[in-house]
Amino acid sequence: MSNRPAGDVARSAVRPDGETGGDGPMRTFLRTADGIPVDSVYDPGAAVYEGFADPLAASSSSSRDLVFVIAHGFTGDVDRPHVRRVAGVLRARGAVLTFSFRGHGRSGGRSTVGDKEVLDLAAAVAWARRLGHARVVTVGFSMGGSVVLRHAALHPGTVDAVVSVSAPARWYYRGTAPMRRLHWLVTRPEGRLVGRYGLRTRIHHRDWDPVPLSPVQAAGRIAPTPLLIVHGDRDGYFPLDHPRMLAEAAGGHGELWIEAGMGHAEHAADDALVARIADWAVSAAG
Repeated sequence: MSNRPAGDVARSAVRPDGETGGDGPMRTFLRTADGIPVDSVYDPGAAVYEGFADPLAASSSSSRDLVFVIAHGFTGDVDRPHVRRVAGVLRARGAVLTFSFRGHGRSGGRSTVGDKEVLDLAAAVAWARRLGHARVVTVGFSMGGSVVLRHAALHPGTVDAVVSVSAPARWYYRGTAPMRRLHWLVTRPEGRLVGRYGLRTRIHHRDWDPVPLSPVQAAGRIAPTPLLIVHGDRDGYFPLDHPRMLAEAAGGHGELWIEAGMGHAEHAADDALVARIADWAVSAAG
């Protein structure tokens, strides 16, 4: 355990490449509440360069800026091309903070497939606030989509809007072939070896204890924070009953977009959809 506040910059003997200051991207490790170093990249964004020359200065102009905090899907990381593409679209509307969940990429620890990852997102949101942003929007994909829901439910008032894309509604779903393969990857020793050496994802061997709050339970606890649920009608992992369950649980404060022809998560979210999400977030976050 660490007694440092979540979101503090972790000083590590192993530093990420390309860390810069000024008005360009800044790469560093954050420290979670349970002591895990999380690789992150902060980009002030094209929309805020003029008023945000120093990303560490919480000036009155910078505090009005919006930041998108992106939570990637399982086996993703901050350097994956689709994560960088999504970040590139969002940066036209505000600053962008991307990070690798524990067990992914160059972050420490091992993946708990959506449980302790809430602490990783909390550290990223705290860092965004320390950078001076008064408006924070979390945007999560697949596993990250479940994490942004649970984070908003468990940490009320810390974000100004939530976007959950291609998220499951319930745990332990095995109704599609991709999800059966994912369960093999997570639960079997040989699957975890494939994850570690084939997918750059280190997966924890322990079962959840206790079972975390489910995404559908979390969706019902997010109000009054604005919530957008996005799902493709060709999602091969989670059929349409998942987003509909989430929207029903969210009640009147949740908005549901069913996207025709869209598959699953970051890979399937094209630039036009991401731009629409950004426009919704700018309006919803006030």
